[in-house]
Amino acid sequence: MIDAAIVGMGRWGRVLVESVQGKSEAIRFVAGCTRSPEKAADWARTQGIRMLPDYDAVLADPAVGAVVLATPHSQHAGQVIAAARAGKQIFVEKPFTLTRASAEQAVAAVRQAGVVMALGHNRRFLPAVARLKRMIAEGALGTLCHIEGNISGPGALAYKPGMWRADPVESPAGGLAGMGIHMLDMFQNLCGPLAEVSVVSHARVATNGLDDTTAALVRFGSGVTGTLTTLAAVPRLWRLQVFGSEAWVEMWGTDTLVVGREGKPHERIRFEPVDLERAELEAFAAACAGGPAYPLSLEEAVHSAAMFEAVARGARSPGWIAVP
Repeated sequence: MIDAAIVGMGRWGRVLVESVQGKSEAIRFVAGCTRSPEKAADWARTQGIRMLPDYDAVLADPAVGAVVLATPHSQHAGQVIAAARAGKQIFVEKPFTLTRASAEQAVAAVRQAGVVMALGHNRRFLPAVARLKRMIAEGALGTLCHIEGNISGPGALAYKPGMWRADPVESPAGGLAGMGIHMLDMFQNLCGPLAEVSVVSHARVATNGLDDTTAALVRFGSGVTGTLTTLAAVPRLWRLQVFGSEAWVEMWGTDTLVVGREGKPHERIRFEPVDLERAELEAFAAACAGGPAYPLSLEEAVHSAAMFEAVARGARSPGWIAVP
């Protein structure tokens, strides 16, 4: 059992804690800090979490073996470096960092300290994703040609001035930081590193200064092409489709795959729902205990930041943008 501290007790920090607290034999939260402690004090008390005054106090606490960072994206690099130097194991929410350079600095500190760092791309833990990745690896789709992804929702409409998520630096390119980064990770997970992107991003509905409509054409190093759509002012959607020379596979929502082959009826495969937050935190705890490596490498974490940086730049620059 690893004893962790939650850093950031907003909505998502609470989701992470509640996914495992009192339910898991691998990880528990014993302490934490947040920017507005008065808003979280009652909740922390009900979860058995000691409220510490700040991040420095968390890192100095010998009872804390790991930190779970549910903080603004721009703070991640510095917080990861500080945690690594303090010898704490690290789970950090996505996006990892805002640039490749800052991601490389954070990863260098993690490697030097010899600690575990896990990046919270929880959709890697979906059984449907595991099946689709296995089908690709086994050649069941033939030669990969193209991938399409759409992850959308109404989140931008709830962002108000003063909220950190309403800051264009924290939320560039519409739904990229909150949603689209998950699809970019899915692209990397299934098709390998991206090489370049071309992006269109603007506001169609939102009036809070943020984009809500973002579309990207991407090229992978392998030659596969792809399209990413992330809309931040529409009803929720997760849709992924991979096209190969022998078959295509569509993932509709998080629990259904549909397989299409020429001249054959479509095959539909259903999966049981999974608590993704508990799955990722327990995988992190297992890696900390010397078990299987967390299923997202440090190299992939750096590339995740590079993809984020390229799409954010492409949203403001015409033409093709190389992924750094």
